[in-house]
Amino acid sequence: MGATGFCASNAPLCTEIAVVGAGIIGVTSALALARQGHQVLVLDAQGPGLGASYGNAGHLATEQVFPIADVSILKRLPGMLLDPMGPLRLDWRYLPKAMPWFTRLLLNLRPAPYQRTVAGIRALNEASLGAWQRLLQSIERPQLLRHDGSLLVFERPESLPAIDALHARMREQQVPVESWQSQAVRDAAPQLSEHLQGGLFFPETGHFLDPYRLVGELVKAAKAQGVRFVQQQVNSAHFNDAGLVLVSDQGSVHARRVLIACGAHSAPLTRALTGKRVPLDTERGYHLMLPHEHGRLPFAVTSLERKFIMTPMAEGLRLAGTVEFAGLARPPTLGRAEQLHRLSRGLFKHELNTEAATPWMGFRPSLPDSLPVIDRLCDGRVLLAFGHQHLGLTQAAVTAQMVAALAAGQPAPLAYRVSRF
Repeated sequence: MGATGFCASNAPLCTEIAVVGAGIIGVTSALALARQGHQVLVLDAQGPGLGASYGNAGHLATEQVFPIADVSILKRLPGMLLDPMGPLRLDWRYLPKAMPWFTRLLLNLRPAPYQRTVAGIRALNEASLGAWQRLLQSIERPQLLRHDGSLLVFERPESLPAIDALHARMREQQVPVESWQSQAVRDAAPQLSEHLQGGLFFPETGHFLDPYRLVGELVKAAKAQGVRFVQQQVNSAHFNDAGLVLVSDQGSVHARRVLIACGAHSAPLTRALTGKRVPLDTERGYHLMLPHEHGRLPFAVTSLERKFIMTPMAEGLRLAGTVEFAGLARPPTLGRAEQLHRLSRGLFKHELNTEAATPWMGFRPSLPDSLPVIDRLCDGRVLLAFGHQHLGLTQAAVTAQMVAALAAGQPAPLAYRVSRF
């Protein structure tokens, strides 16, 4: 399905499918499209994997089938506004702009839409581990993913009812889960504190040893399939007789079709080409990388009470978590990253080594119902793949499969049927 005739124009850059976004979603999708025989060009303002994909928690979170918020968010709203270091923060200066989004979020917490959301996330997550294993095997890099489970621990005896309730909800959704007592936690992760009461172990999860290297290896595989990568900022787009034109900071790109996969920045381009207003916002996520911490944990561990995750990686231990709503323009609140070390105190027998620790902040693209947009519009000329909130890494490989099917004019190979438009 080449585009030789189409690209005979005098356009400086011309391709069959332009992919806007070189994060984990855009790169995996570009590889899948190229393997179908499409001519693919990927554009991004920065190098591949340097956005949210660079600093994610590295957790293959197939167990997280519930939306980012529940009805308790109403009770937490005052704390979100007043506590700058809380696990869920809303910058009061951003409140007027965020209110329509939060109103939609609350409407999606009604029973019927909530159940549709859970069904959608679950459908994507159930297919994610297998999709990743096949993809990594195909590029001969299976070692980048450790399929060794993850653990949610709790510290206070009064948290036991919450753990039991979550256990029941997970089993109801057929999420593989085991209830561990304190001795099981100590046996599996002996460096954790002995005061931990127990937790829930999720055997069908895992973690990536280096999310940035993961993107790099996928880029190599994509280039071997003929995919071109260009560092340009796409500012606008419009249709023409031959297809469409993307206007960047360095000129124009002509394409037959486009895949919009630029995460939290996807709404303006989607509106320019389709006329659709997508209620996309960003969860600003933080991490603190500890390069001198190796061997502390055998797998990713999350704290129920402290609401953050610790993932062992090739370059050390990554502490990640917290959600901040402050938009795309405000500078990062790096104190939130440093707060992650303070949250770790008391979870280990010996305090973590923070020498040469590096903080980071990135933009997670999020929609009010916690579901991504994976769709085909404008007679197939516009493909969409964004809005995966904190599950972008988890769902990237299966999203790429769906994008390839949509590009071929086929139904997406998954029971994911949440209409957006």
